[in-house]
Amino acid sequence: MIFCQESKWFNEVREDTHLSGKQSKSQLIPKIKLLSVLNPLMLHKTKSASKKHPVYPYYPFHQGPVLAVHPISYFCIVSYPSLTITFLGTGTSSGVPMIGCECEVCQSTNQKDNRLRSSLLIQSATTTIVIDAGPDFRYQMLRSKVKQLDAILFTHPHKDHVAGLDDVRAYNYLSGLPMQVYANEMTQDVLVREFPYAFAETRYPGVPEIKLNTISAEPFTIGDIEVLPIEVWHHKMPVLGFRFGGFTYITDANRIEAEERMKIAGGDILVLNVLRKEKHISHFTLEEGISVGKDLGNKETYFTHISHQLGKHDNVENELPETFFLAYDGLQLKL
Repeated sequence: MIFCQESKWFNEVREDTHLSGKQSKSQLIPKIKLLSVLNPLMLHKTKSASKKHPVYPYYPFHQGPVLAVHPISYFCIVSYPSLTITFLGTGTSSGVPMIGCECEVCQSTNQKDNRLRSSLLIQSATTTIVIDAGPDFRYQMLRSKVKQLDAILFTHPHKDHVAGLDDVRAYNYLSGLPMQVYANEMTQDVLVREFPYAFAETRYPGVPEIKLNTISAEPFTIGDIEVLPIEVWHHKMPVLGFRFGGFTYITDANRIEAEERMKIAGGDILVLNVLRKEKHISHFTLEEGISVGKDLGNKETYFTHISHQLGKHDNVENELPETFFLAYDGLQLKL
């Protein structure tokens, strides 16, 4: 739920906004219609801010002062349901160990070096969401004992992120409802092409029941969980990251534009893809991931979508700066 203070928007400019220079009130707070821009966010007005919940310039889900003037900043108070985050998979497209590889990582006996394809489970008290359903989706659901699933969010249409969609049939059977799938139009086109039998006008009994929902740049809500899409770049392919309150998840990226970085900055936890130490055409390296994480200023940063080329989990984690960590399969975070 998001509480917005309306009465003082154009009467007061707080000194704790961290904005540089002497901008005018009209520069700081553009006079646009709030509800037309943030209608999906379930807005509730409050007469004044309490000492416990100070008022800050607001970007959707930004939980502190903004770092620069932006055309859609507001004075708002943000609250959010408690979440449990589970890393279902933290590996790259080949997984770890990789078939046929005899490197020290693939032969490691440390369970943290065993990585299924990257996927994330997000749970509130009433809502369960998975981000990406790759080739390991069925096993990931069994391993984490996920008996109810409300929706799947897709980041992009590469096979290691979409190949397991057929297995939502089990949830169709258990719930009697179609699976709510959220994706941009590019990813939806691939899903229809990869699973044509699920979208045919005449369908064979038992095929997956899927309801496609189009993700744009606007925030949206699934159950009691509000979702802010973030566009990043995987070489030349746009990929979606997502922010849930103070938690942001980004995978398969090697570039994040300045405007999108503002949606991520100042959160509690950032998850970011790091493939290996050597340069790659479409993924952050370890050095790049650390640099981006420091720039975005979240309290903690976790790396995912990891290749066997990065090195053994324990060795790499010992090299990381304070507040930076390697994620691993089964890791749970509480927010």
